[in-house]
Amino acid sequence: MTPEARVAAAIDLIDLWLGGANAEQALTHWARRNRYAGSKDRAAIRDHVFDAIRCRRSFAALGGAETGRGLMIGALTAAGCDPGEVFTGQGYAPAPLAPGEGEARAMSEAERLDCPDWLVAPLKDALGADFAPVMEALRHRAPVFLRVNLARTDRAQAREALAEEGIVATPHPLSPTALEVTEGARRVAQSRAYQSGLVELQDVASQAVVDLLGVTPGMRVLDYCAGGGGKSLALAALGAAVSAHDSEPRRMADLPARAARAGVEIDRLAPGAARGGHDLVFADAPCSGSGAWRRAPQGKWDLTLERLDELCRIQAGILNEIVPFVAPGGGLAYATCSLLARENQAQITAFHARHPGWKTVAERQFTPLDGGDGFYVAHLTRLEK
Repeated sequence: MTPEARVAAAIDLIDLWLGGANAEQALTHWARRNRYAGSKDRAAIRDHVFDAIRCRRSFAALGGAETGRGLMIGALTAAGCDPGEVFTGQGYAPAPLAPGEGEARAMSEAERLDCPDWLVAPLKDALGADFAPVMEALRHRAPVFLRVNLARTDRAQAREALAEEGIVATPHPLSPTALEVTEGARRVAQSRAYQSGLVELQDVASQAVVDLLGVTPGMRVLDYCAGGGGKSLALAALGAAVSAHDSEPRRMADLPARAARAGVEIDRLAPGAARGGHDLVFADAPCSGSGAWRRAPQGKWDLTLERLDELCRIQAGILNEIVPFVAPGGGLAYATCSLLARENQAQITAFHARHPGWKTVAERQFTPLDGGDGFYVAHLTRLEK
């Protein structure tokens, strides 16, 4: 496919997304219908689509319309290209620009930073002076990070194994297990290092959250909102005896295969099967995902105040649920991939009001300025009587 044909395909897919379709599903269906498109074509079209989703408001302002065509005109303009050189109508290129089409207009701060208007105030309250640089970071693709599986190797050996297959990865200071992939990221999933369990794809801030929990070999840990199990695997690699639980067990369907590849054991629990006696109960709770908008940008535009209210109720309920599962002398940890104080510090403050017998021993808010996704984590222990 020519670069112009890729832009034309992206326009159609962006229009589907703007009409309510899931972007990932639209891309998958497009690839099945257009098998002539090679892997490089699919990757380029995917990049166009997700760049447009991340920068929906600014690209629309630059391109003159919130349509697939307008967003791609805006994308080319933002990249310093002349849209008229792509929109020629020749071959499979998009139709030529009409007179006046693509004329940029002045942007508000929220448009320039691609932030929904209603979230500007709460994000400014949470981020302070970091609001603009964090939102700017969320307009761009996330780096690719790997977690070195300490149950099988160390960071130096993992780098060597990746380098043998042309994948360049450098240590990241936010976590002692983290590698940032700087070359060959698209080859990681098929590499021997990945297939043999030496490394796992995991954001660096997600790894740093686990580091903060102070897990030691032999600890009994309950990962209460395990999802796909990325943090369960990281906890098990540190020598913990991990039980994984999720309210929707299907999310953990791949965990046995992942654990086998990593060389660790994880006990999957059915809903309602969790019991007490754990040295640490960890809840990476459902949240807005605002810290991970560059990885899942559709969530930025799907989030509503009503949904945020619902998520906050769910988070408070989970915090209440996990208290009985903590053994005497044990700890409780709460995390989200959110930047919003309502989901983070405010939840812990409210928890202390409901459960006065606990104290916070560690707390941290990560933002994309630290290198990875935005994450919040608080580690609590019971007060001694």
